[in-house]
Amino acid sequence: MNKNQFAATPPMGWNSYDYYDTTVTEADVKANADYMAAHLKQYGWEYIVVDIEWYAHDAGSQRDRYQYIPFWDVEMDEYSRLLPDPVRFPSSRGGCGFKPLADYIHNLGLKFGIHIMRGIPRIAAHNHCKILGTDVTANEIANPSSICGWNPDMYGVDRSKKDAQCYYDSVFQQYADWGVDYVKCDDICNTNLYRENQYSAKEEIEMLHEAIMKTGRPIVLSLSPGPALIEKAWHYEKYANMWRITDDFWDKWELLLNMFERCELWQNHVSEGCFPDCDMLPLGYLGQGFHSDKHTWYTNFTREEQRTMMTLWCIFRSPLMLGTEMPRLDEWTLSLLTNADVLGLLKHSHGARQIARDKTHAVWFSHDTGEDADYVALFNFSGQEAMVSVNLSEESITGKVSARELWDGETTTFTDGVVSSLVAAHGAKLWKLSGRI
Repeated sequence: MNKNQFAATPPMGWNSYDYYDTTVTEADVKANADYMAAHLKQYGWEYIVVDIEWYAHDAGSQRDRYQYIPFWDVEMDEYSRLLPDPVRFPSSRGGCGFKPLADYIHNLGLKFGIHIMRGIPRIAAHNHCKILGTDVTANEIANPSSICGWNPDMYGVDRSKKDAQCYYDSVFQQYADWGVDYVKCDDICNTNLYRENQYSAKEEIEMLHEAIMKTGRPIVLSLSPGPALIEKAWHYEKYANMWRITDDFWDKWELLLNMFERCELWQNHVSEGCFPDCDMLPLGYLGQGFHSDKHTWYTNFTREEQRTMMTLWCIFRSPLMLGTEMPRLDEWTLSLLTNADVLGLLKHSHGARQIARDKTHAVWFSHDTGEDADYVALFNFSGQEAMVSVNLSEESITGKVSARELWDGETTTFTDGVVSSLVAAHGAKLWKLSGRI
């Protein structure tokens, strides 16, 4: 069981990555936070997360060549701790770090999060920089054999070295002082460069957890990238609040279809404070920071596929993180994100499991925690409208039961435990069964 309950229910928020990549600015973050406070906060959306390379100078300026410019300048203090780039985050100047931005987010009634890479900056190790609270220097705790295969910024931290924990303690105390509520740590859930040992950062996960607990601040810990290793479920559950069960998830039907297998694999590991993470919701406009000409695209998911994604994420009880530029959301997408009945499953359901799946359809079932009600989600995988049916007699659903579909509000009565609906191509129906007749 997790030693903290910093995320008793799945976190809901926004992350800058899918739209801005490495280029997000303080002004961008504030604009998205303002939108969330005005339009989404009342529905449970609350985290604003600054994703990768907020410390990197000139991030995105060579996007035609690099996503992460190798061995470039970074902003860092004298104790080997990365700081926000003052060009993109001007309120961080003068040693303020992210505190002014975190204060702005908190004043909106929201929570603030950041992305970090596992380890200690390579430049700190090369220059033998100091570490707060010890006379040990960065090169003495850095493990040059532990690197990320896709980002050039960090070396792993060797826990066996003297005072190695001091580094993570100092970093997370700084985050606590800034007012950080959520940390997404990357290259740690699955260190996929090392195929023979994909959980090579196990001890660094434990170090992160220890550092968080020492701060006394309830900082949610999210681990990336996936796919998480099912045989290590107990370890994720003990030391983290959420962990990615997939690699980066984008707006492709085949990736969404694959999530049904992944959710089935992890369905017995969803608990209070511990959430297998299906990754971000690629909705609305995406991709500005990924292109040197800053062009964007509108999600490739059809409306029915978007509804399928939201239905699966919510009944499974995955964390929900938007990846779009929120001020550009259209009314239809906003309605998808503000359906209180569907979002209610994140906080008021339990025991979700897949009870049927083949090449044409899947069925998920769960229970309400606040009333005598159940939920059944019907998914159509085929490329045309089709009838999807399930017999719930084995779930003690018998006789006549009244039902309401949570997306369109349709009401009906099902008989003898058989739930059946005509479902659009790649679509979903989410029924709440709440009255025995």
